[in-house]
Amino acid sequence: MTSRRALLTGAAAGTAALALAGRRARAAALAPERRIGFALVGIGKLTQGQLIPALRSTKIARLTALVSGHADKAKRVAAAEGVPERSIYSYETFDRLADNPDVDVVYIVLPNSLHAEYTIRAARAGKHVYCEKPMAVTTAECDQMIAASKKAGRQLGIGYRLHFEPYNLELMRIARARELGALKFIAATAGTIPVEPKQWRLDKKLAGGGSMVDIGIYALQAVRYVTGEEPVSVSARATITDRVKFKDIDETLAFSLAFPSGVVASCVSTYAAHVSRVDVATDGGRFGLEPALYYHGIKGFRSDGKPFAFPDIDQFAAEMDDFAACVRDGKPTRVPGEEGLRDVRIIDALYRSAATGRDIKLT
Repeated sequence: MTSRRALLTGAAAGTAALALAGRRARAAALAPERRIGFALVGIGKLTQGQLIPALRSTKIARLTALVSGHADKAKRVAAAEGVPERSIYSYETFDRLADNPDVDVVYIVLPNSLHAEYTIRAARAGKHVYCEKPMAVTTAECDQMIAASKKAGRQLGIGYRLHFEPYNLELMRIARARELGALKFIAATAGTIPVEPKQWRLDKKLAGGGSMVDIGIYALQAVRYVTGEEPVSVSARATITDRVKFKDIDETLAFSLAFPSGVVASCVSTYAAHVSRVDVATDGGRFGLEPALYYHGIKGFRSDGKPFAFPDIDQFAAEMDDFAACVRDGKPTRVPGEEGLRDVRIIDALYRSAATGRDIKLT
């Protein structure tokens, strides 16, 4: 892990020649019928298990480049997916993406602490960026990412796959339409059990936090998109049962949020159990999802007994095709950097509440 971190963080910033190459890339017109090329940065578990298979079935997006610190693995994956060897990059040669006209979007699938650096460098190379959640580890980094993308005239999207998943979309629709009445209370739980003891998510320097930034962010997202509001105050309490495994990150975070309308949300983020539920109480009944955030098998419920069922989809294919369409058609993404910034700002407040034992008001 140490050599990988050194490799990722040791690359130099872009040069004037890079900026020139970025301007050439920005000047290139996109033919309406051309599929949008994605470069995947980092070919770990998520990339190989979800993103690459998804790109085999996308209609608008296509895989055109790989960036990895492991040359042999990159060559093997590239050969299997039909990516030419000239479109394989290391972290030292990352900035040469500027000269590859087949790459329109750079998808950042790296440890959280590296999101800002590689998003900014990709924007300087004249590329649109899609970045895994959480957007970054600080709000300052989020601001820098947004500014770099705007300066480059490129879109920045955040990997909130559930914004493209039909059950979660229906959850939003029911809430906004007030089909079961006015919202009163929301309970959301999101948890998983890390099985790899040395994975980067358990390293605070790489992850920026614990369960909250990894899995709890889904519960936070759910209560935000169900209410359609931003919280005005938050509170949180952290607990740890395994101080060896979770020595400097949160294992479980119980948190609550108050919204302007008076709706209150009670949430749990945890690394102690596989849990996934969103339960919305209204003045006319209840509705929700269980499980709510898995890649497959999501199910919905309504207290009025009306149908709540949709075909299972590849959420990663859906999010990449949508972003590809935004790039191709020049329309804004529904998951922009500003959305990622909002979550990071709230998570920062939750951690401050857990550290101080006080409620935190948001402005």
